[in-house]
Amino acid sequence: MERLTAVVPYELAGMRLDQVLAEVFSDYSRTRLQTWVKSGRVTVNGRVLKAKDKLDGGEEITLEAEDEVVVESEPQDIPLDIVYEDDSLLIVNKPAGLVVHPAAGNWDGTLLNALLHHDPHLETLPRAGIVHRIDKETSGLLMIAKTLQAHNSLTQQLQEREITREYLAITRGRMTAGGTIDEPIGRHPTDRKRYAVRESGKHAVTHYRVLKRFAQHTFIQVMLETGRTHQIRVHMAHIRYPLLGDPVYGGRFQMPPNCGERLETELRNFKRQALHAAKLGLLHPVTDEYLEWEQPLPEDMQRLLEALEDNERR
Repeated sequence: MERLTAVVPYELAGMRLDQVLAEVFSDYSRTRLQTWVKSGRVTVNGRVLKAKDKLDGGEEITLEAEDEVVVESEPQDIPLDIVYEDDSLLIVNKPAGLVVHPAAGNWDGTLLNALLHHDPHLETLPRAGIVHRIDKETSGLLMIAKTLQAHNSLTQQLQEREITREYLAITRGRMTAGGTIDEPIGRHPTDRKRYAVRESGKHAVTHYRVLKRFAQHTFIQVMLETGRTHQIRVHMAHIRYPLLGDPVYGGRFQMPPNCGERLETELRNFKRQALHAAKLGLLHPVTDEYLEWEQPLPEDMQRLLEALEDNERR
């Protein structure tokens, strides 16, 4: 049994208890939440209410969530690069090429399957404790909750934009300066597998700064304020500095002028977007202590940078 608490946002004032629960504890199904309401596992300011009772906003909801199997995927012995682990939190460094969560075309061999093998208890948590995702071909840091309390805490921190997430990336094109991209992102109007900047999309903000300029490329640091699907890739392509190697948003492959043999080899062999989740910071869900982790560039991106630097010296 896990005891979770949340304060009802005032913008939900006037809504029924079951509707508020679906918003505040969105990791659980409406059916499961309604079952807990009927069994008295949900209290509002210490009182047991009915699902149809309306709330004013500002109340404290306490939910006694019961462990049960909610993940049906199979455990698989896939190596994990564990950066940090305790009783409530797991931080992993995901390699490029590893899918985070099973989906069409990738029903197994994912990070989720590896997590279930590492800790079978994770089958009782939504998405085996995975709180956020990075794309298959993006490398870097991911946080996983090991308890319902931790999952609730990390999800709220994400919603309130309290999680530090910094990325390192290499773009095509030579930037003059850093900046901020504040453009909504939604599904592409004709290609459902892609996303695009659209007026009808969700609010999305990306900050970036230049770390090093090359003749035809730029090495940048990116800070996420929001976390939309493909956000960095879509935003950088929108301002005409797509990520190097991006097969979806990068356009057709073009060899830059004055390219030496070493750089040409690295560019031809680099088959993914040059994006790495380098820094992750959060408040520990139990101790409330701020923790931060960093991971250096993976070998393929490091080789690419070295080739770019070598090409500048030619």
